Amino acid sequence: MIKGSPRFQPFSEKPISLISDSGEWTGDFELTLDEGELKRIYRDLVASRIFDERLVRLQRQGRISFVAPSSGHEGPQVAVARVVRPRQDWLYPYYRDTALVLALGVPAVEIVGQMMATRADPSRGRQMPAHPGSKELNVFTVASPIASHIAPAVGTALSMKLRGTGEVVVTTFGEGATSEGDFHAAINFAGAQGAPIVFVCQNNRYAISVGYNKQTAAENVAAKAHAYGMPGYQVDGMDPLACYFVIREAVERAREGVGPSLVEAVVYRYGPHSPADDDSRYRPPEEVEAWRKRDPLPRMRSFLERRGIWDEEQEAALRQEIDAEQRQAVKQAEASGKVPREWMFEDVFAEVPDHLLDQQDSLG
Repeated sequence: MIKGSPRFQPFSEKPISLISDSGEWTGDFELTLDEGELKRIYRDLVASRIFDERLVRLQRQGRISFVAPSSGHEGPQVAVARVVRPRQDWLYPYYRDTALVLALGVPAVEIVGQMMATRADPSRGRQMPAHPGSKELNVFTVASPIASHIAPAVGTALSMKLRGTGEVVVTTFGEGATSEGDFHAAINFAGAQGAPIVFVCQNNRYAISVGYNKQTAAENVAAKAHAYGMPGYQVDGMDPLACYFVIREAVERAREGVGPSLVEAVVYRYGPHSPADDDSRYRPPEEVEAWRKRDPLPRMRSFLERRGIWDEEQEAALRQEIDAEQRQAVKQAEASGKVPREWMFEDVFAEVPDHLLDQQDSLG
């Protein structure tokens, strides 16, 4: 067994995996993560799943208007949050990255406030739901147009390179984004310029209802990295530790000035694309059930139990603690109240122009 930091070969024939579906360690290197970090990773996974399920219920209750379910995507999202340097590195997420921003440290009350457009929302109710961001944590506000955030992420990375800050940019997206011109222009520029950026594609094989094979003839997304002069890693996105180590290597590579990487995390979206989507029309229930057997949460829990550092009592206490925290966050976000209409005229101009003053007066 190899000691020290692992090194993974890009363009592997199969997705890189380190934990079997039953939680058995299958890696060929000695695991050096301490007990505390392993438990923190698992806590982030559980908190993200509970939070996602809570947001879905809030939408069904009419308390929020939209949600992009993230259950099944937690592995790579939590991995990104655990390997970057908060408040130093830069994140350009997409609308399904609830687990990423929550694990990174964006307060749950701010995320719920953003979903509800209440005073708890740092963006003051100006974004559609599922579009969080954080100035404090260097999280670029999510944008609706698919792949439109990838080019700005590359620009930020090039700025970091020119300034010599040692900072890294990570941008995430679904495989549908790789069908957009913005993706190809951005990743090509990053490769040509050696930008310190990691591209993380969360491939759930359905861009809403368009299957992967209808988007591209490429066997996998990672293979596309060949054309841009960077390594492409395909990782089992349902394996939290495989995601952690592969993404960590890509981030370290970028920080050392070697250049960008493309990481494809093969995940599965358990829920529909959005509340307006009927996923039963394009994927059979047997497929969903098969992927549920590879759920990253029980997989990671089994791994911890095999190592003797987790049990049923700890599980129950963790879930009770997380549930209480999130219930309080929802109450706090709702209690803060809806944003007042006059906020739409503030924080844009140093001096509000006449035509906006007229509009403000017309509101009464």
